[in-house]
Formats: sequence, structure tokens, C-alpha cells
Amino acid sequence: MASSDASTDMFAPPINRAMKVLDRSFFQKTIPTSAARIFNSKDISRCRKELTASRETLQNSRLDPVRPDTDQERAQKGGKCLLLRPEVVHNDRTTWSPKLRDLEQDGTLGVIPFQLNLDYDYFSYSEITSAIIPAPEKKSDDEIPQGFALAGHVAHLNLRERYWPYKHLIATVLADKNPMVKTVINKLDNVGTENAFRTFQYEVLYGEDNMDVELREQGCIFKFDFAKVYWNTRLHTEHERLCILFKEGEAVCDVMAGVGPFAVPGGKKKCFVWANDLNPESYKSLVDNIRINKVGDFVRSWNMDGGDFIKKASADLLKSEHQVAIYPKTKFSRSAPENVRKPEPIKTLVQPRIFAHYVMNLPASAITFLPSFIGLYSSSNPHLPSNISIDEIKQLVTKQGLPMVHAHCFSTKSDDNVAETKEICEEISRQLGYEITPETPEVHIYDVRDVAPKKRMFCATFRLPEEVAFREI
Repeated sequence: MASSDASTDMFAPPINRAMKVLDRSFFQKTIPTSAARIFNSKDISRCRKELTASRETLQNSRLDPVRPDTDQERAQKGGKCLLLRPEVVHNDRTTWSPKLRDLEQDGTLGVIPFQLNLDYDYFSYSEITSAIIPAPEKKSDDEIPQGFALAGHVAHLNLRERYWPYKHLIATVLADKNPMVKTVINKLDNVGTENAFRTFQYEVLYGEDNMDVELREQGCIFKFDFAKVYWNTRLHTEHERLCILFKEGEAVCDVMAGVGPFAVPGGKKKCFVWANDLNPESYKSLVDNIRINKVGDFVRSWNMDGGDFIKKASADLLKSEHQVAIYPKTKFSRSAPENVRKPEPIKTLVQPRIFAHYVMNLPASAITFLPSFIGLYSSSNPHLPSNISIDEIKQLVTKQGLPMVHAHCFSTKSDDNVAETKEICEEISRQLGYEITPETPEVHIYDVRDVAPKKRMFCATFRLPEEVAFREI
């Protein structure tokens, strides 16, 4: 942005509300200003420092104040000048600061007129779209769309109806101003309501209809078809927040794992992750991402219903035996590869028999899966191994503790979230048949993000109550 001393309008792009196809050449603007001609190139750094201190130079993060001299002969010899803010008039010394006058009087510089030319490349996405799209008629109307979600090379818009006539203009400018964007799409329906797998119908507004994306998160590579699986880049901080809770050697049950944003980083941390997703395409990508990130020793994958998986995985873990030897990193010698011996393991991680965490990242319905935890370690769970008694399981629980459950959900939106926290706890209590309150130890209702003007995403974390886990049905 231009400095506060300069008029904002002076650096704004020209306006054309009738533009239907983007004309980049239209966005040309010349700003009459002044420049300090530096007679000796050795003085450029000093002059820039002193004139910046006196607030004389043009302060604009998108413009380099050091320019070739306007005189071609001087410029060919390396002559430079410093852009000054528009309020400094070259032939009106009353607009000059004392410092600028001193530098001019001692022959260090001269003040000359300068025509500053701006073009399409200078103006931002926000400035261009504001110049071609009519402003909202009422304050209550939607603002001109600025944000978008990015998944690899695909930019994902969710345009309100009033912007549909300008959607191709918006997409083209967005791609121009974001070099990593090759495809721009617009969502046509609501995720989680029209499709159980949280996928959505879309239209391509710019570029090819190529939805095979690759991106990085938490030091991991994720590849998937964005049209066939669920991915939300805005949840990266939530992915990181929960993964920080996982400790090396713990067992984690990722019930609705998607393509692996919790499972794969968990495997990188040397956690034993059992990951599941009902969507066959998500499962396929999950398997590929486990392989790509080389976490197959720690992460296993399933493709089944989440409720069934909770009971089956918990029972199977009791009888599953698995361990991973951890070796020190060694340097490979190309000149003498035969001399590189396999080192002794530093330690061996043994897979626990009880999960430390259950992650349920399906906010539209995760809480409705909580009844699957009722009787998890009782004889009413048909998957429990017959050779392990309930008393033995209770001994394991006494030693390790019952797992923490992290269930994502939606609720309303208020300033303090007090009512929402209470309502979420009441719904958890109803699903479990056991009272959970905001005051219950180890209960935390975390505010994840806003998803709509009156809708917010939360993560309800609580320790699975013993009365629920061992309840006979």
C-alpha cells in the first residue's frame, strides 16, 4: 500500500465496472511525483537512509524506491534516483524537508520531476477485483470475495450468487496474482449435506480440470484427487494441534482418517496409528500417502464404517502384537558401500494394547458415533478376543489409563462460547448415557474455526469414562 502521506486514491487502479473479459492493458496509471537524483552512486545508501528517516522517500512495499535516472545518458552510466512521496514537489522547496534541502544545497542530489508508471502487475488481487466488481449496495451484503482455499495447485472458491456474473474475471485475476495456482474452481453445493463423503460438485473457472493435487503439511507429502476426497487446507492448525498431543510409542485410532492428515504425521512421530475411512477413494489415497511418506511400520489402514471400526480396532489391538526397532541414522558411502554395516537398534517400540487417542474428524456427525464406545471393553463387544478376560483389560486400563476422545462437531456461534460448550457436553452425555459437563476433569471444548456467519467448528475432547467403556449392554 502507499504511504499514509500519499492519497490512497492516487495509487488505486482505474475503475471499469462494465468489464466482462479481463483486459490487463486497461490497468495503466501514471502518477506525477518527484525523485532525488543522486549525483554520485556511492551516496545512494546514505541518501536513502537519511531521506527515509525524514519521511521523504516513497514508502511502498511493492515499489523499489531506487530507480534508473530519467536521463538515458545518466542511466547508461549507472545513474540512480530515489522516488519521493507525491507531496514533495520538485519545484516547490516549501514541500521539502530541511534534510532534503541540505542534501540539495551541498550538491549531493537534485530534485527532479518523475512520472511513476503503474500497470496490471503492480495492483493486487483485491484492488483489481474491487475495480471491476460493483461494491455491495448495502453494508449487510456480502463483501467482495477475497479469500480462497488452496489445495496444491487448485484454488477453491465459494462464491455467493451475486458474484456469479463475475466468476471468470475473479478466477483469472486470482490465478494471475498467485503463481502457484493453475486451476480455479467454484463449489456448487454444501460439503457434508449432499454427499456422505464430504465431496462436492464444482465448476472449473480457470485452467484445466485437473484435480490430482500434491501438497505438504507437517513435513509430510499428501497426494489425492481433490474431487473425490475431503481436504480442507484451513484445518492445518487443527491437524498440528492434535498431532502435538500424540507421543512416541502411543497407539492412536483415527476413525475418519481421510487421506491421512492426522495419521501420517502421527506415524512420522513413531506413533502406532490405526487409520480408517469409509470413502474408498480416501482409503486409496491414505494407503498411497502411507507409502509415499514411508510410515508403513507405524500406520495401518482400513476401509469400513467408523462405528464398526471403533469396536473392532479396540478389540483387535488387545490381541495384536507389533514392534518396531529404531535404528540410528547412518551415512551411506558410495565409494565403499560394502563397509556400511547395519547398526544395532537404539530402542524397540512395542505397540500398546489400548489406544491413547481416538480422533473423530467428521464434524457433521462424529458425535453420533459415540455410542460405539458404550461397552467397548465389555462382553457386549462381539470382537473382544475370547482369551482375554475383562479383569485383564481392567488391569491394562489401570496401568495405561483410558483413552482420550477427540470428536469434532458443529455448533452455533457466540462471543464467549459458553452456551455452545454446554450444549456440546449435553449432546455427548446423551449419546454416551453418562453425564459429561464443562467442569468434568479433562473435558475441553476447543474452538477450531468459523465455518459460516452463525456456525462454528469445535473439537470436544474428553477421557472415555470407565463406566461407559465397561458397561454391559
